[in-house]
Amino acid sequence: MRVVFAGTPEFSVPCLEACRASGAEVVAVYTQPDRPAGRGRKLTPSPVKQAALAAGIPVEQPETLKTPEARATLEAYRPDLMVVVAYGLILSRKVLAIPQLGCWNVHASLLPRWRGAAPIQRAILAGDTQTGVDLMQMEAGLDTGPVLLERRTPITRDDTGGSLHDRLSSLGADVLAEGLRRTLAGEILLATPQAEHGVVYAHKLEKTEARLDFSRAAIALERQVRAFDPWPVAEGDVAGENVRIWAAHAVDQHHNAVPGKVIAAQRDGIDIACGEGMLRITALQRAGGKRITAADYLNARPELRSAR
Repeated sequence: MRVVFAGTPEFSVPCLEACRASGAEVVAVYTQPDRPAGRGRKLTPSPVKQAALAAGIPVEQPETLKTPEARATLEAYRPDLMVVVAYGLILSRKVLAIPQLGCWNVHASLLPRWRGAAPIQRAILAGDTQTGVDLMQMEAGLDTGPVLLERRTPITRDDTGGSLHDRLSSLGADVLAEGLRRTLAGEILLATPQAEHGVVYAHKLEKTEARLDFSRAAIALERQVRAFDPWPVAEGDVAGENVRIWAAHAVDQHHNAVPGKVIAAQRDGIDIACGEGMLRITALQRAGGKRITAADYLNARPELRSAR
């Protein structure tokens, strides 16, 4: 079976490796064009491109797949199947029709909940208690195709956007490996249409969403902090200083303080009054500094220890 793989970020790399290990022949990898990155804004290849080049797989980086020339290039690889994992381009019906078996997508949610660009962070923000990955047969709509296979995982109070990303990336590779194994063995996977109810869209993350509003409930702010680790990282004011907030948890404790006021400051955390409860900040970052513990922050601002 000839497979063309399309993906771009780190999330996609384990799925590329699953394709390579399956016994299928990965004849080409499609990924986004090199983008400026880092302080020097140097053009940098995507993680998927780096993995493909290391494996000696031909790499294609078209800006679009809408042109006849781009489709002709894809057709020339004679793919039986195209596997798409966080590629970053919408595939037209003409592209979807090129592989004999169509196109599969590994999506990091339990569809139809959280279709779209940021399903991992949106699930944490919403307080979902579970999520997962779906192997989907692609169609022209945005994440609307029938589901072939699914894996589920709980979302814990310790999960961040980063930890859940890594777990779902691994689960995605597992579910893709099973789909390829069964297909290579001659099985036709059952395609289950998505439910018509429960559709929720996971819109792209905006940096402005990372600002904490302490008039909200502490549990909602805790989810913001967890969801936006490692990007874009939550931020808020601590006694007049704007800081990035890397780790915090909600404390269900009644108070009469104005939201945003420092109620207590100890080595194990800085308690900020919220609309409901308190947010205990345990790791933060000052402007121009590095991530530090609450204890280290209080060493620099000892006046907060007397906060009441």
